[in-house]
Amino acid sequence: MEQVNIYEAKTHFSRYVEKAEAGEEIVIARGGKQVARLLPISSPRQPVRFGLLKGKLRVAEDFDAPLPDEILAGFGAS
Repeated sequence: MEQVNIYEAKTHFSRYVEKAEAGEEIVIARGGKQVARLLPISSPRQPVRFGLLKGKLRVAEDFDAPLPDEILAGFGAS
């Protein structure tokens, strides 16, 4: 972990971003007090692939039908 003051971070911002990309943590301080951290972003998220399960799932016709009374009673409904 490297600590730099705001002026240094502003002056050499590109350099510190490169260090963060390489896995380093940079702490930015104002008047000797730590105020921010520059961290590498964790591995990028995979994009969502819509339609991946198309044709593999089936939704029942009565999926959104009201629940039977005996099941509703279990939830305290009357």
